[in-house]
Amino acid sequence: MRLAREYLRRPLGVIAAAFLVLVALAVIAAPLIAPYDQLRMDLGHSLALPSAKHWLGTDRLGRDVLSRLLWGGRVSLGGLAEALSVAFAIGVVAGLIAGYVGRGVDNAISRTTEVLMATPGIVVLLMVYGISNNNAHLGMITLGVLCSPSITRVTRAAARAVSQEVYISSAEVLGMGRLRIVFDHVLPNIWGPIIVSTAVLGAVILGIQGGLNYINLGVNPPAASWGGMVSDGQRVLAQQPWLIVPSGLLLTLVIMALMLTADGLRDATASNRSRPARAQAAAARKPSAQAGAGQADASAALSVRGLSVSFSGLEVVRNVSFDVRDGRTLGIVGESGCGKSVTASAALDQLGPGSRIDGEVVFGGVDLNHAPRRVRARTRGAGIAYVSQDPMVALDPCFTVESQLGELIGRHERLRGSRRRARALELLRQVGLPNPADTAARYPHQLSGGMAQRVSIACALAGRPRVLIADEPTTALDVTIQGEILDLLRTLQGETGLAIVLITHDLGVVADLCDRVAVMYAGEIVEIADVESIFDRPAHPYTRGLIDSNPIASKRGSPLPSIPGAVPSPANWPIGCHFGERCRFRTPQCSAGPVPLAPVADASPHQARCIRVGELDLASAGQERRS
Repeated sequence: MRLAREYLRRPLGVIAAAFLVLVALAVIAAPLIAPYDQLRMDLGHSLALPSAKHWLGTDRLGRDVLSRLLWGGRVSLGGLAEALSVAFAIGVVAGLIAGYVGRGVDNAISRTTEVLMATPGIVVLLMVYGISNNNAHLGMITLGVLCSPSITRVTRAAARAVSQEVYISSAEVLGMGRLRIVFDHVLPNIWGPIIVSTAVLGAVILGIQGGLNYINLGVNPPAASWGGMVSDGQRVLAQQPWLIVPSGLLLTLVIMALMLTADGLRDATASNRSRPARAQAAAARKPSAQAGAGQADASAALSVRGLSVSFSGLEVVRNVSFDVRDGRTLGIVGESGCGKSVTASAALDQLGPGSRIDGEVVFGGVDLNHAPRRVRARTRGAGIAYVSQDPMVALDPCFTVESQLGELIGRHERLRGSRRRARALELLRQVGLPNPADTAARYPHQLSGGMAQRVSIACALAGRPRVLIADEPTTALDVTIQGEILDLLRTLQGETGLAIVLITHDLGVVADLCDRVAVMYAGEIVEIADVESIFDRPAHPYTRGLIDSNPIASKRGSPLPSIPGAVPSPANWPIGCHFGERCRFRTPQCSAGPVPLAPVADASPHQARCIRVGELDLASAGQERRS
């Protein structure tokens, strides 16, 4: 049902599909609705123009053109269905096997498709029609076999790409059978290119069949076919030009409708897969995901409550809540694999197929997690912008900086011409580039890392956002450029009042730029407080471990302190404290059950996920370790 609703949002696709259905129904009902028999001749009214008696006129033998179009469609569309079914069946099966199995099987199938593509198809078809006494069915089956390599190659390429995904490897490790993996995980993710390839091939087959019918192959005159009617019209073109219009126009419209229908199906399939099943998620939302989350802060620029994220049923982020206000910076810090970037992507609704997002993401008083798609689309860039750690991800290498920045400006501000260029140069100047005009004319590969990151930030600012999510924006830069980018973010925040969510591993960056800090570990926030409290009075052992592991705080000549062990994978999260296995302060009670966020010394702005909050003097423990 969701796929049907997505398709109905595309007017051209709906019109094209309706036209194809109408033509197909008319052809099927030809015995009932055709005004005359297709072979009935009236030589006294040959080559007549359209009239009340003959709506589309008559041919050179006085036969009704409309009736012959209806009957001829049974030959043309029936042959198309035969050839396309054969090509689709062979192409999809062979492509899936070659793309998923690979190795020797892939090589054998690829060589076979190359041989078929190199075979002169018209020679084979002429031979088949000659041997079979002009058998239309055998000819269309042969045409389907000859055309199958195009679908095989598309299916193989798409299946090959999907088979490299992590979720396919996970399914194999879990012992899922190959056939089930192919049909449950590979095939549903490659329908888009297969549908488009099939529709284009359908148009090609219809054209080839029309050409064969034009020379009376696959049809035995005086029986009608669309290609044969084009041939009839061409013979009398000088006497009556109208006769070629009905059959030629109908062939053209059917081919165009096939391509437009497939284009709409491709877009609808992609949109249906990428959009999370929100109604289902809301009905099945886990009570624990909302427990203690509280109400969203109406005064915050962005308020997240009870955010949980799952991929194929495996929870990777659990019950995350935070607020960030205008003109303030929230830092999210933790080791790799703790869920920081997934949390940011979930807030932007950019996790893609297979993801499920529970909880609330409130921006401007609207819960984006349950808002209509058009509302979420309006928010991206104009309300919440994103800066990635790799600026080249945000920049297309085929276009200049001005072209890409101008496209965003046109999208958000509806500016054109000189005004768009002036705004682009203003943004480049705003992010501290000394020669905006020179930078605007460059391609991304002509920029240094620092320049590319500044351009990426300018792209994020093009929609004048209220919230900026920066996912490790200084990771790929040297120390000097890192400082410049941080100064830039601080300056932009002072000028525009941006609320910034900064994802980082670097506690030095947190201390320099952030007002409030959320420490994440294994998919949960384990501590959240203002930046001074985090560094002066850490309340969670993991936070203390991160601070002690900072090289700046270590004693020269002594080994650098580290946290033993590694972050557990989501499949191996313990029932109790996620950090328990690595914590030197753990007790048996730590593993008894889930640990909630609790206020530290009754100070609600400072919370920690530890059953021993208030018992441990972690500040003193850190000082003792450094001494």
